[in-house]
Amino acid sequence: MPPRSTLVQQKLDQAVEILREQDVDLWLTFVRETSLTSDPSVGLIAGVYSAWQGAFLVSATGERIAIVGRFDAPSVEQIGAYEVIGYDESIRPALRDTVERLAPRTIALNYSESDPAADGLTHGLWRVLQDTFADTYADRFVPSEAIVNALRGRKSPDEVERIRSATRETEEIFDAVTPALRPDLSEVEIAGIMHAEIERRGLGYAWERDHCPAVNAGPEKEVGHSPPGELRTRSGELLHVDFGVSRDDYCSDLQRVWYFPDHGETDAPEDVRRAWDALWASVDAGVAVLRPGVAGWEVDAAARESLVAAGYPEPMYALGHQLGRSAHDGGTVLAPRWDRYGAAPYGVVEARNVFTLEYGTAVPGRGYIGLEEDVLVTDDGIEWLSTPQRELWLVR
Repeated sequence: MPPRSTLVQQKLDQAVEILREQDVDLWLTFVRETSLTSDPSVGLIAGVYSAWQGAFLVSATGERIAIVGRFDAPSVEQIGAYEVIGYDESIRPALRDTVERLAPRTIALNYSESDPAADGLTHGLWRVLQDTFADTYADRFVPSEAIVNALRGRKSPDEVERIRSATRETEEIFDAVTPALRPDLSEVEIAGIMHAEIERRGLGYAWERDHCPAVNAGPEKEVGHSPPGELRTRSGELLHVDFGVSRDDYCSDLQRVWYFPDHGETDAPEDVRRAWDALWASVDAGVAVLRPGVAGWEVDAAARESLVAAGYPEPMYALGHQLGRSAHDGGTVLAPRWDRYGAAPYGVVEARNVFTLEYGTAVPGRGYIGLEEDVLVTDDGIEWLSTPQRELWLVR
């Protein structure tokens, strides 16, 4: 894998291209005490800690300037991607001088109403910027969401390989879990097997450890972002697991399902198989639409229509989200046009975006079936980064 500094340089080169493409003169990411309030873009364009107020400026001219506290400057200099200006008493003089020298028509700031990956600017720092540029550039501020969406979404070959590696590790952990499964295992015990594998492999978690994995045994579990409990696997019921890892700063996000045959059963019962087939038909309907140039909501609508037409409840969540440095990586979402998603469903899918594809439904008396795969958008469709679980796994 390339070192972090090389990946930062690659993404900064990409950012300059995006600024020119979108006719934005300057992108300013303004932060402070990032161990407490971390801006989602800092890891992508710097990968360093900023204790004092720090400004990372990328210009459409190609200039990259970091204005940071004196004691933060050495770590930024080591990246080798910025002209670094250190300060002691106040960031304002250097920030004003730099912006005035660049004389931008527009300044994209790190805030957004819809995209959490572009919304790192705190209200306090917004007020600092308003005060600093009150009589000069304050009326030229615009949100950076379109820039961040493109930068995070257009995965470089190195980024794709990191996601692919994380996905492969996740699948290997699922493979290690399957032989250990049997009736009367608790959700906590199953999660413990997976935690041990993560530690043995030296991996991180794609989301908070307490519910990574999310383990759902049987029909009594309320499926969601909740930790494993004491419910146990039983014959005639389903086991559903939602799980992802982090490797080299990039994540996977997969769901897998097992059925525990009851006495005398040689296959899953008809109600389980029918739900399984309907879910895969809905995901495939979305895949048929997923390609560069379509809006996120159009992909979700195709999958949603298929599942509802098969007689299953409408999912109360999106078909897919972007995947990258975070399991939920911001930007365009394959989601219905609901207010809670803001502008994200209207975003346009681009080549080199990486999405999850996930739908699920409860099977009464059996448990929950949830599908989730990771895919790369190509010039004319998709590439599966994960190996699709086309067949329900039986625990005999």
